[in-house]
Amino acid sequence: MNAGGRLALYAAGLAVAFGGAFAAAAAIAPDDLAAQPEETTHGGDDHGEDDQQTASHTVNGTSISAEGFVLSPVEAPTTPGAEGELSFQITTEGGDPVTEYTTAHEKDLHLIVVRSDGTEFRHVHPELDLATGTWSIPWTWDEAGTYRVYTDFTPAAEGESALTLTRTIDVAGTVTPVEHTVQRTDEVDGFTVSIDGGLVAGSSSELTISIEDDGGAVTTLEPYLGAFGHLVALREGDLAYLHVHAEGTEPAPGDLAGPEIAFAAHAPTAGRYLLYLDFQVDGEVHTAEFVLDAAHGDGSTATDDH
Repeated sequence: MNAGGRLALYAAGLAVAFGGAFAAAAAIAPDDLAAQPEETTHGGDDHGEDDQQTASHTVNGTSISAEGFVLSPVEAPTTPGAEGELSFQITTEGGDPVTEYTTAHEKDLHLIVVRSDGTEFRHVHPELDLATGTWSIPWTWDEAGTYRVYTDFTPAAEGESALTLTRTIDVAGTVTPVEHTVQRTDEVDGFTVSIDGGLVAGSSSELTISIEDDGGAVTTLEPYLGAFGHLVALREGDLAYLHVHAEGTEPAPGDLAGPEIAFAAHAPTAGRYLLYLDFQVDGEVHTAEFVLDAAHGDGSTATDDH
């Protein structure tokens, strides 16, 4: 089977993060609030059993601690344009820094940072100081606002599963929140990236992303972090994070694919989702952005309820 055929099974290693609090980008989401479990659903109280089932769906990324591990306060510049470093530790509940991890998608830890209105998205990989257990990366904020910082990692102990711990950080300055409407096509760095398919609350949905450039269909997608693409989705209304892996084998070095990448996404509730696709061509990583509405099982969306 060629690389393009494998994509239908492999789907490029899906990473889906559900988050939000987009109504006011300048609003502070305190860490003690983030530590509370998800208890509500979109669209009011009149959707019955379907919403009760989706409300019980457990997602990661709503807490500073889980399974005996804790994300320390995040240190970073506090104003836009200031050059500095973003740093943090993962510790045990007893306060001991963690220095051993299980590699996933070619990295021991993935760092995702996004402003509370869904803009300023970054997926990067800090370096670990084994002597102190401190993760760090050079950092400059482009815009003011409240940001959610996600750390996605797997502890080294046998049998441990992936964890996503999160905190917020505030960057001083004037913020103009961005409002989002449904968007299925994005123009980025000379590429036209489109997404087909829909999201349905409480069930798995297939999404197919197509990539073209001036020369037509792009068939030179390269493996990036052990996959042909990574998809992150942020949900309006909370700051939860769900990491999902598609089926299939990891591409070998030198494999190429495209123009389509398939993903299986599970939306826990109806609502609006912001999606970000990282893909690599000619050694350069690009990020395309989309906006989709997830429907209830009856086909209605959260926006239909108001």
